[in-house]
Amino acid sequence: MLSAADFKRLRPVPRVRTLRRVLQLSQQQFARRFQIPLATVSDWESGRAAPDATARAYLRLIARDHAHIAQLLESDAEPEDSTR
Repeated sequence: MLSAADFKRLRPVPRVRTLRRVLQLSQQQFARRFQIPLATVSDWESGRAAPDATARAYLRLIARDHAHIAQLLESDAEPEDSTR
């Protein structure tokens, strides 16, 4: 049986990694597709940080309908203005 100290040393289960692997995406692909900074995805997966409530809600949406979320994000992307 694990002691309280053992539990403190354990990192949380990396659910983001599970989601990303189910979608068969690299960290970079997942970050790009869902407009999340790559460092944030890496931090979540390594246990250095945990998604806050807003990020958890967003991840739940991705898990439910990733194709639709990706499509919405692509259609909302502003075309680059080459005159700037």
